[in-house]
Amino acid sequence: MSALVDALSPVALALEGLGVASHVGGSVASSFHGALRATFDVDLVADLAEPHVAPLVAALAEQYYVDDGTMRDAIRERSSFNLIHLATMFKVDVFLPRREYDLVALARARRVRLGEGAGAREIPLATPEDSLLSKLDWYRRGGEVSERQWGDILGILRVL
Repeated sequence: MSALVDALSPVALALEGLGVASHVGGSVASSFHGALRATFDVDLVADLAEPHVAPLVAALAEQYYVDDGTMRDAIRERSSFNLIHLATMFKVDVFLPRREYDLVALARARRVRLGEGAGAREIPLATPEDSLLSKLDWYRRGGEVSERQWGDILGILRVL
């Protein structure tokens, strides 16, 4: 969990400083709300726009592999890009909102404390309900065969 928090914190802080709505989703959120599982990346939804690119790159360039061209493409196409935290090699996948629902989920995110002790950080996290809906969507789009997605879904349901 320490590497995840170390990799995520500067990104979350930079987005917050730019006034960009964001939240952590994916397996990190489903682990928080359901059954814990290992992950090697963190999914982050962020409502970025073109004017955010230069200041975000400037804030992250020393600690991350950042490709501003890929970031600009993702903003234009409402797709995704990734950041790689150089100290931990942990990947942060940043997804741009594509649907109205994604914006609603951003507005509902709650701040939670991730990590332990002095290394703990507060970050916006998708709600349990939005995590469940997102996992169901990914499971459906993946042909309903992913055991990982299904396990995450069941883990959240057991806790709800």
